[in-house]
Amino acid sequence: MPPQPVFLMSSLWIKEFLAFFLRKMNLKSERRGIHVDQSELLCKKGCGYYGNPAWQGFCSKCWREEYHKARQKQIQEDWELAERLQREEEEAYASSQSSQGAQSLTFSKFEEKKTNEKTRKVTTVKKFFTASSRAGAKKAELQEAKAPSPAIHRQASLETDRVSKEFIDFIRTYQKPGQDIYKQCKLFLDTMSHKRDLSIEEQSECAQDFYQNVADRLQTRWKVPPEKVEKAMDEVEKYIMTRQYKYVFCPETTDDEKKDLAVQKRIRALHWVTPQMLCVPVSEEIPEVSDMVVKAITDIIEMDSKRVPRDKLACITKCSKHIFNAIKITKNEPASADDFLPTLIYIVLKGNPPRLQSNIQYITRFCNPSRLMTGEDGYYFTNLCCAVAFIEKLDAQSLNLSQEDFDRFMSGQTSPKKQESDSFSPDVCLGVKQMCKSLDLLSQLNERQERIVSEAKKLEKDLIDWTDGITKEVEDIVEKYPLEIKAKSQALAAIDSENVENDKLPPPLQPQVYAG
Repeated sequence: MPPQPVFLMSSLWIKEFLAFFLRKMNLKSERRGIHVDQSELLCKKGCGYYGNPAWQGFCSKCWREEYHKARQKQIQEDWELAERLQREEEEAYASSQSSQGAQSLTFSKFEEKKTNEKTRKVTTVKKFFTASSRAGAKKAELQEAKAPSPAIHRQASLETDRVSKEFIDFIRTYQKPGQDIYKQCKLFLDTMSHKRDLSIEEQSECAQDFYQNVADRLQTRWKVPPEKVEKAMDEVEKYIMTRQYKYVFCPETTDDEKKDLAVQKRIRALHWVTPQMLCVPVSEEIPEVSDMVVKAITDIIEMDSKRVPRDKLACITKCSKHIFNAIKITKNEPASADDFLPTLIYIVLKGNPPRLQSNIQYITRFCNPSRLMTGEDGYYFTNLCCAVAFIEKLDAQSLNLSQEDFDRFMSGQTSPKKQESDSFSPDVCLGVKQMCKSLDLLSQLNERQERIVSEAKKLEKDLIDWTDGITKEVEDIVEKYPLEIKAKSQALAAIDSENVENDKLPPPLQPQVYAG
């Protein structure tokens, strides 16, 4: 262990004294972290999928089942009420047989009421299948009064044309199933164009039924693999919701805009909330962490510019991953779920995303339900809904503050940022406050030094291991292929040269002369 600097070692006894001093003065209260059990994020019916506050804690599948049950129950109660009223009218008519005039009057009233009841039922049923001209004219006037500028309209038209072209190019790869998908999408868009007067919940129900029917047709009729079905459903959602966006996002028939303004006003009133109050394990003094926080805020704000629910979910997912990276860099260890939710709340408070409730409702109503029920997109979206719900109900107890301080902060009379430290009372002298700040700085320097020493030791060990590894590899190669150095061989003597050194060779041939 390398020697510590003298000023770091000498600060230990000061820190112990100050800790004892603070305990005696009761100047600092223990903070409680924001903890949400992961089981609370799941559907309260116990199916294992993620729930949603907009669906009263159910997942999309269980919510639709409960919705259909409630709807059937309401229809049954309406029929029972109508039958009971009819019986009462018949009994009243039967008891009035004594006088002809009274009978004629009662019968005429009964017929008039029965006719009115029948007309009302027929009108109610027709509303589900035909558009009301009066409602359509009123909606046309509202849309005309809020008509976007020509530039925005041209931009939306260009995006719609681009998405349509991409969708046609995509379904061509599916051949016959692709033709069926395109036909179903065109039929759905034509049907929805005649159901503009339906409530947004009923339009959402139509979209969810359409998603389910298309997925079932691809799986059962065309035998398309599950991974290709998922990809096709993403393109179907992109195609139809790009065209339906201007009709179903924050419609005038809902109070989404009112909720947006309420949430924005609430977040602006909570501008004084600090990361320490939420127990956020993120240090923005680290440049990398600060960059991650800025990216997370940018992603959550960018969600409003997207038109497809899947793209809005992608922005939430990217924001959440930046949050996890910021926590990991700060703590130098993987982030946990208990660290993620407080940080997400802080990001929402700091970013104040536009039309937050409208975007959440739009995703809830018209996103492919399989994405919200499982997977990382569903998990991050459920946490965002919990963060918004926490912000709406945030009180003094949630931040471990007294009610007086909370009221003063909310009214703007004072701000925790203007105080020297939220750990000291006004009676503490300036020297003790400065001592605490200095000790915090020394503690940070000590942690940085320990981290640098640890990384240096790791680097040294890596260099030693690398050197040993190279040496061992060289030794293994030399052992496997040993180097043999042979002696230099003597040069061969020329044939015609005089063989002085080697007498073993025969003498050269002498010419012989024969007498002819």
